[in-house]
Amino acid sequence: MKNVTITLDEEVARWARIKAAEDDKSLSRLVRELLSEKMRTESEYRTAMENYLARSPRLLKKKADKYPSREEIHDRPSLR
Repeated sequence: MKNVTITLDEEVARWARIKAAEDDKSLSRLVRELLSEKMRTESEYRTAMENYLARSPRLLKKKADKYPSREEIHDRPSLR
């Protein structure tokens, strides 16, 4: 593991110390877990986005069809 020094605002440092104590963890462990979770979620998001963008586009209508008008899309009898 690599040791790193970070600088925090007093309010953030206070919150982090309290949160770590509530979770019965060291401040170092809390920061490590928060950063690991952030890294994991960003990696999962990036993978999901790449998978989505790799898919072929899907046609929403046939060439001869026309798109519905705004009024047709938003015509909701229950709202009248």
